Formats: sequence, structure tokens, C-alpha cells
Amino acid sequence: MRILHVFRAPVGGLFRHVRDLAREQARAGHEVGLICDTSGGDAATAHLAALAPHLVLGVTRLPMPRLPHPADLEALSEVRRQLRLKRPHIVHGHGAKGGLYARLGARGLGARTIYTPHGGSLHYSWRSPGGALFLLAERWQLRRTDGLVFVCAFERDAFSARIAPPPCPHVVVHNGLDENEFAPVPLTDDAADVLFIGEMRHLKGVDVLIEALALLKDDGRAVSALLVGDGPDRATFADLVRTHGLERNVAMPGAMPAARAFPHGRVVVVPSRAESFPYVVLEAQAAGRPVIASRVGGIPEMLAEEMMVPPADAAALAAKIAAVLDDDEAEERAHRRIEALRNRFSTRRMAADILDFYETLRP
Repeated sequence: MRILHVFRAPVGGLFRHVRDLAREQARAGHEVGLICDTSGGDAATAHLAALAPHLVLGVTRLPMPRLPHPADLEALSEVRRQLRLKRPHIVHGHGAKGGLYARLGARGLGARTIYTPHGGSLHYSWRSPGGALFLLAERWQLRRTDGLVFVCAFERDAFSARIAPPPCPHVVVHNGLDENEFAPVPLTDDAADVLFIGEMRHLKGVDVLIEALALLKDDGRAVSALLVGDGPDRATFADLVRTHGLERNVAMPGAMPAARAFPHGRVVVVPSRAESFPYVVLEAQAAGRPVIASRVGGIPEMLAEEMMVPPADAAALAAKIAAVLDDDEAEERAHRRIEALRNRFSTRRMAADILDFYETLRP
């Protein structure tokens, strides 16, 4: 098959999903290409350069505005020109803007159009005028959609509730990891008790984790923590650390790749208030780390029930952290779980399932 993936920003989990999917589809012998925005900085450029030699249909980058803008017309025109030139069988749009360009750009060209929301417009509400506009646009585009791929059942259910039950064929295919990521990562001698990896913003619940650490301190237990990441609320969280007198217990070194961070924390904590299907929960488990996470989004689809806590509940999180740190067999159980994860959440399986779905839609 000739497959073109269309998306806007080459950053974050969506970009990782597309990179993994495109690479595995190319390995399987298909002709694959990408169309995306010019943003993302040096990291995006490096990732795309590494992937480009495997993509027969190449990498096309063009300016794509994040919000609705007159420049969308020029971008859409260029997307359509690329589709005419490359004649794909499948045009797979990712995220709200990628889904818009993919489906409008492929109109009348004979390609099958696939859409994966990756959250996208699902973050908006019908109660605001802007949100209603985005959600109406999503609903309107369903008539131009041949198939929907959801990265988790939670996303499928949220799409059905907020936009519409899928009127076309659809499938849930979980994100996956590369084979070499499924291996225990040794701990450093000075590893912290708790490790957080993620964006420093309110939605990620870093304040809840800090409050839990404060509760543990008040109970006479000094739990050390490494909070890895950057973001708009980092200064606020640093102030909260100081307010609770946790400066000796908590380090905030800034952002770093998850693989570099894993050796420096015994238990990975994901205290988010909301999520879709966060890679870090998979990555940490694949590295053999016990993971404690909020029971939100698609997390219950990849983490054992006993390792989850209610979101925004610092007391429950503190109790779970203490219990896992006191459990001598927690790390051994985490190591045993790696093989089961490998069988369910590999990039090869993810790509194969999506390719099988494509095949069901071909004329």
C-alpha cells in the first residue's frame, strides 16, 4: 500500500505514535510518507531526518496554524497537491488539524481516509462557543471518514459521547514500544524513592504528588523524589516544594528523556488529573519499574488495578507510595510483568493491527 500520514506538530506522544507506525509500515514493505508542520525545533528535525531514508513517499513539511486561520487554505491546498502527486491508497490523519487536512485534501482522489483523534478536539466542550465549533467540525467531517483508529477504548468512548458514535468502521489499537525498550533498567546507587516524568502543568497532577510527599513527611517518613520535566507551572510547583519544606527531599532537574531518567527512581508516579493513553506508563513498566498512576483515561487498559489511585487524592497517593516502597517484592513483580507487556504493546503488533484494518477498507 501507499500510505501518507498527515499531522500538525511533530512533538509529543502523537509524533511518537506516527514515527513508530510509519517505521513499522515501511519495514513491512509499504510505501510510506509524512506531511507535517515546520514546528518542533531541532528535536523534530533530527527525528524526521532519521526516519526519512525509510520513507519512499518522503517527508513534506509546511506551515500549519494550530488554530483556525486563513493560512489553513494555503496549507490545505499544498496537502491536496501532495496527495495528487503521490497517489496514496490510504491517507491517515492524526489529531484535529491533521484529520481535517487529510479528509478534505483527499476528497475525490480515490484514497481511503483514516482518522485518529489522539485527544484533539475531545479536550473541548459544547458549552463554549469555540469548543462547540471544533466539535461540530469533527461531527461534520465524519461523512468524509472511511475508518477511525483509536489508541485506547477510553478515547473511543469519549469520542462517541462527545462527538458521535462512529458511523464508519473503527478499531481500538493500543500504542506500542520498540522491542529494545522491554528490558529492566538498573537503578543507580543514589536513586530517589519516587520519580515523576512529564510536563510541569496542573493537568499532570504534580501538585498532588508534592502534597502526598508532604503528608508522608508529616507522618515522619522522608521520601525522596525526582521531578523530571518542564512546563508552564514549574515555578508554581517549585514554590509548593518550598512551602512544604521539601527542598532536601525533592529535586527538579528539568526535562530529560524517560530512558535517561528511569535509573534514578525506584517507583514511577503518574498523578495526572486527566490522560488519554500516556506512553510513560508503558515505558516505565517496560523498564521494570513499579508504577503508581491515577485511575484516569486509558491507564486502566495498561496498568494493574492495585497500582492505581483516584485522581487529585493526595492522601490515597501517599498511602500507595508508602505501601509500594515497603513491598520487598514490588520490583520483582514489575520485572515479571515485562514479558506480558511485550506481547500486548509492541510497535510491531500495533502496526500490524492497523495495517489489517486498512486492508478491510480497500476497494
